Amino acid sequence: MTKPLAIVAVGGNALIRDDQHDSIPDQYDAVVESARHIADMIEAGWDLVLTHGNGPQVGFILRRSELAADEVRPVPLDYAVGDTQGAIGYMFQKALSNALRRRGIHRPVVTVVTQTRVSRDDPAFLKPGKPIGAFLDEATARQRQKVLGWTLMEDAGRGWRRTVASPQPLEIMEREVIATLLAQGCVVIACGGGGIPVLVDEHRQISGVEAVIDKDLASALLAEQLGADLLLIPTGVDQVAINFGKPDQRWLDTLSLAEAQELISQNQFGAGSMLPKVEAIMRFVTHSRSHGGHGKGLITSPESIKRALDRQTGTWITQ
Repeated sequence: MTKPLAIVAVGGNALIRDDQHDSIPDQYDAVVESARHIADMIEAGWDLVLTHGNGPQVGFILRRSELAADEVRPVPLDYAVGDTQGAIGYMFQKALSNALRRRGIHRPVVTVVTQTRVSRDDPAFLKPGKPIGAFLDEATARQRQKVLGWTLMEDAGRGWRRTVASPQPLEIMEREVIATLLAQGCVVIACGGGGIPVLVDEHRQISGVEAVIDKDLASALLAEQLGADLLLIPTGVDQVAINFGKPDQRWLDTLSLAEAQELISQNQFGAGSMLPKVEAIMRFVTHSRSHGGHGKGLITSPESIKRALDRQTGTWITQ
């Protein structure tokens, strides 16, 4: 019997509990905790691809690059994304392998450095609006703009930051490799940071591009291309809420596509928090339905994954 397939999209911020716990050992401790809950899914019979964010980690690489600019050349953004795929993938690969072996489960865990095709004509390239890297004073930011060609934005009174494009993901380049590894019984870690953004010309020649891709959208695309049964996005709360933080706040057990769209039109979900998660799952569920599938989405906290899969908590988004 074929096992159900889940794509589990862990955020890069989930690896950093607070400003006092952002070292590599601290991040690994957080990975170990997440791996324990992901291992529950594998033990319950799921095939699994783990994707992950990398925003803070790319920021650290860029900051180190800035501090060392007088001695070594800067790290291009696409290479920084590749660096984090290897480093965070290694942490999850080690932690998840250990968690599975402790349960007597012997399955290979493999990290795939993943490229995501974007379009040169994506309008995001005309107006780079995704802030990355460290906060700078205006004089330093303008100097970087002049020397390195950066685009800039002033970020909520906290300083100036470099901005880059965040184009739509169009194709997960390594999807066939990922599918082959799954068929061989591997647990796969892929699409780190949404994938390394690349352009592909008419001769299928690949070139990297200075951009970042939304991790949840890339995970939804991978779920579509693999025909997954579930897209699970762990977050900081057990369930999605409406009127969040207000006296009439209400937690949601299930949402249909129509209900989710109505709540989006009411601005119920934060643009920088819950909204991209809900939209990514809606994209996947819509695609699954249009192709005769029954894919579902689930949002819950990492520690509640097991209970959520048993329908005891979490918010399910369905057709």
